Amino acid sequence: LDTIPCLLSPWSEWSDCSVTCGKGMRTRQRMLKSAAELGDCNEELEQAEKCMLPECPIDCELTEWSQWSECNTSCGKGHMIRTRMIKIEPQFGGTACPETVQRTKCRVRKCLRGAGMEKRRWKEAR
Repeated sequence: LDTIPCLLSPWSEWSDCSVTCGKGMRTRQRMLKSAAELGDCNEELEQAEKCMLPECPIDCELTEWSQWSECNTSCGKGHMIRTRMIKIEPQFGGTACPETVQRTKCRVRKCLRGAGMEKRRWKEAR
């Protein structure tokens, strides 16, 4: 006896890619309209294929801040800095890197000598 070929619906449209960026998969299906009277229907009912969307944005990534440096003066007003390194540069429209150096004021102690000495000299010079 001849088998009656299985009747299949047309393939559906391909699904959207499984990701919103980068590499993913998409699928399409078809339905069995009537089973073969004799024997099994061996036709595939689902297909999958790879799909590629624009690269995913990669955001900037930084290390933790270093410790603050020593104050850059031994007396009076100065500044200290701290730094951090870029671990991952941004790509494909990812968020830009924020600052990698910060400075802040520091004051160790009053400079005693300077001001007093200059005033005295100025008086003597007159």
